[in-house]
Amino acid sequence: MNLWEYASLDAVGLRDLIRSGEVTAAEVEEVAREALEVANAELNALTLPLFTPALEHDADGPLAGVPFLVKDSGPFARGVPFTLGSRSIRGATAMVDHDLMTRFRAAGLVTLGQTTAPELGLSYATESRLHGATRNPWDLARGAGGSSGGSAALVAAGAVPLAHGNDGGGSIRIPAACCGLVGLKPSRGRTPSGPAAGEVGFGLIVEFGLARTVRDAAHLLDAVSAPAVADKYFAPPPAGPYAEEVGAAPGRLRVAMTTAAWSGVPVDPQVAGVAETAGKVLELLGHEVTEASPAIDAEAVVEAAMLGLYGTGGAMLRAPRRPDPALMEALSRRVLAETEAATALDLLAAVDAQHRVTRPVGLFLNRYDLLLTPTLGQLPAPHGTLDYDDPDHTARSWLRRIFEYGPFTAAFNISGHPAISLPIGQSREGLPIGVQLVAGYGREDLLIRVAAQLEETVPWHTRLPPFHVAR
Repeated sequence: MNLWEYASLDAVGLRDLIRSGEVTAAEVEEVAREALEVANAELNALTLPLFTPALEHDADGPLAGVPFLVKDSGPFARGVPFTLGSRSIRGATAMVDHDLMTRFRAAGLVTLGQTTAPELGLSYATESRLHGATRNPWDLARGAGGSSGGSAALVAAGAVPLAHGNDGGGSIRIPAACCGLVGLKPSRGRTPSGPAAGEVGFGLIVEFGLARTVRDAAHLLDAVSAPAVADKYFAPPPAGPYAEEVGAAPGRLRVAMTTAAWSGVPVDPQVAGVAETAGKVLELLGHEVTEASPAIDAEAVVEAAMLGLYGTGGAMLRAPRRPDPALMEALSRRVLAETEAATALDLLAAVDAQHRVTRPVGLFLNRYDLLLTPTLGQLPAPHGTLDYDDPDHTARSWLRRIFEYGPFTAAFNISGHPAISLPIGQSREGLPIGVQLVAGYGREDLLIRVAAQLEETVPWHTRLPPFHVAR
């Protein structure tokens, strides 16, 4: 197997080739290691040398032999050091597997490395003082999005077909949009958050991954979904395997579409135009598309998003070895200070804001089957556009700044609804543009059905970025 053959296949394609005996898992791993070394030299997307050997996994799992990566958002994998993208975290190593890591192993995924993230995962740009900027394979002068930018860059470049990501305000969907990938944020409670926590970021943060194809996202969700015992949140179980939703007819759906940000910030005309095109495609597929939007209070989104920052800051402040603020970037220091100064009334105000976002979203998605929006408000940003080390920002002003860039995603972390970013279009410069679909709580099945329809009608996974391991 050569690099071109390897990188041309998605996870299911590689798995099927291994099952058929045409290639061995060891041969696939050897090529994946070569691909990762080639890609990382250009993209700066790995935090550690490749794992040798790969992390333990079940050789008979449903995705056995498929190369995989985990994000530096630990503690995640037993025995693997983590930094959360911070110079202040040294010598930290996960003592046990995250519940999701246990499922990645059981699925047979061959975990070969760890991917970059911004400090504490609190940016839409994967740029840290510790690791530097992760570059976008579509344009090396631009960022890969955040906070799962390292995973997104390496999947987009063909180095691996799947990689872990998590999403507390758009951190799967935004890198997917920047890098031309499928980025699914499952419903709150669909994937586990333990064993160290019953919830992360007051329920805003959800674990999953990034893929190049809808069927890969569906197979991965089948492998890892369902809450662990004693998890606080519990999404309703699906009617059947998610993989069987790929190609299944969704019926005629009521789709609401908006390209206007709830905050009123401008949206790039090319980005809005791709969402409008997606709406027209859905109409051609027989769906009823109406211009409509939930009545979301943009300031309530900012206030409710503070729950994620309080959760992160609180975890740092309660850690056995408290990080040294002098080694942290400016926003992290500010988040720690504001978390320590916060009162119960501050926390209650954020929880109240969460309800003020969740209720209109939930009521709206009782009237419509899906909501269609752009994923980002802008094209993938040049490096340095979002400066996390800017001392002039407060926690709230930073949230407003990143929500200017990505105004459409965080509301659905707050509400808990599932959402997916799909790389429907491209800009005049050849940059990927994503659109977001949001469904009712627990309706990942509907998202996968419609996403697969769009993928078949407007195929994207054969588009290769200018930097790709197969070139």
